[in-house]
Amino acid sequence: MIQLIEKDERILNILQQVKDPEIDSVSIVELGMVEQAEMNEGKAVIRLLPTFMGCPALEIIKANVEKALLADAEITMTDVDFLFSPPWTSDRVSEAGREKLKEFGIAPPPERLDDDGGWKVDCPYCNSPYTTMENIFGPTACRSILYCKQCKNPFEAMKPISTIM
Repeated sequence: MIQLIEKDERILNILQQVKDPEIDSVSIVELGMVEQAEMNEGKAVIRLLPTFMGCPALEIIKANVEKALLADAEITMTDVDFLFSPPWTSDRVSEAGREKLKEFGIAPPPERLDDDGGWKVDCPYCNSPYTTMENIFGPTACRSILYCKQCKNPFEAMKPISTIM
C-alpha cells in the first residue's frame, strides 16, 4: 500500500468507519482513497483520491466523511476534497481491503497486468483461476463482470488501474 503524505492516526480510525457506498464491507482507507488526513486546532483536513474520475458516489463519500468527522467532539470543522494527482491506482488497495472485497463476492484487482495489458483474476467464491471476462463494463465504472468455469458463478471484479501501461 502507498503511504499517506500526512496522516493523523486518530482521523484514520474515524475514516476507517466510512465505507464505500456500494461495497459496505470495505472502507475508503482500505481502498487506498485517503491521500492526506490531518487535524489542526479542531479542523480536519482530508484529501481523497477517487477510484474513477466519473464515479457518481463521490459526493456521497464526501458527505459520509464529513458526517463521521463531525461526530467526533474534538472536530469542529472539516475540509474534505478530492485530488486527481496523484491518480488512484489499484495497488493502493490494502491486503485487508482485498480480503473484504473477496468476502463481498468481488474479485480484487489483479496485482499484475499481462504484457498485452490484459488481466485475469481468480473467482472470489471458489478461488479457481478458470475465469472468463463476460463484460468489461460492469454495474459501475470501476468493475467488470466475469464468469467462473469451475463453480459456474458470475462475479464482479474491480478493474485494475495503473499508471504504468
